[in-house]
Amino acid sequence: MSEKRELRTKGKDILSNLIGTERESKITNIHKALLNTTSYQNAKVIGCTISQEHEIDTKRIIEQAWKDGKTVAVPKCNAKQKELTFRILTSFHELETVYFGLKEPKEEETEVVTKECIDLMLVPGLIFDQRGYRIGYGGGFYDRYLEHFNQTTIALATEEQLIHQVPNDPFDIPVQHLITELGVRY
Repeated sequence: MSEKRELRTKGKDILSNLIGTERESKITNIHKALLNTTSYQNAKVIGCTISQEHEIDTKRIIEQAWKDGKTVAVPKCNAKQKELTFRILTSFHELETVYFGLKEPKEEETEVVTKECIDLMLVPGLIFDQRGYRIGYGGGFYDRYLEHFNQTTIALATEEQLIHQVPNDPFDIPVQHLITELGVRY
């Protein structure tokens, strides 16, 4: 477990140290690569987190998806049951700030979408390997959600977030594709 904790810290440090024009350039290239994938272009419903300040920006992806006529679903966390539900987001005004500064959809203003309806899931993470395994924030929420998710999964990261091999457990679910500032890696 300590190896995962160390990698989690490393991932947070990498993202926190990505600033200024270098950050903007990398994020722009990641966005362009995502938008050019057939997975994005063919998706009608996209599952996506609301990024925090230090993460790869997803707000611009969400805005572009809306412009492209796509439905966007964002996660609502049930901490007690350690599970995610995704809710349709039509405006950033439908978000509220919850614990740790996370933005989540307001239940009274958004409706639940089933995982079968989501065509493309953008999976967050801090560290990734070439097999698709990732180090997230340690709650296992996405691994539980993705366990029976049969559609496309893509993670967005910088090249610095890639390592040779992420330690993984039997319950860890790898992503199918990874996009960095250099394009689609797998």
